[in-house]
Amino acid sequence: MMTINTQQFFWSKIQKNLLFLVLVLLIASCTKKETLKAEAFKTNSGWGYTIAYKDKILIKQSIIPVISNNKSFATQEDALKTGHLVMDKLKHNLSPTVTKNELILLKIKL
Repeated sequence: MMTINTQQFFWSKIQKNLLFLVLVLLIASCTKKETLKAEAFKTNSGWGYTIAYKDKILIKQSIIPVISNNKSFATQEDALKTGHLVMDKLKHNLSPTVTKNELILLKIKL
């Protein structure tokens, strides 16, 4: 009778330790996610944006996409709004292309 109680106690301790270990590993795996980062930069004629992942630049856009003129963004805010739009598309595994309608909805000065 004594051995049965000892075995139950032993397996109970192992189960608790395994559960604790699984929870620690789960929390540790969730906290190490790298994220995309959008930053604005100054150009000769206005502003542009970059999107980086782990300090490596994925996209560097110095002109407003989808318009016929080679024109930079008028303000830093416009560049960042567009950069965040592209960043959100990348996070959702969508094509990072920007349409003219999206720029109009973001109220970007064309």
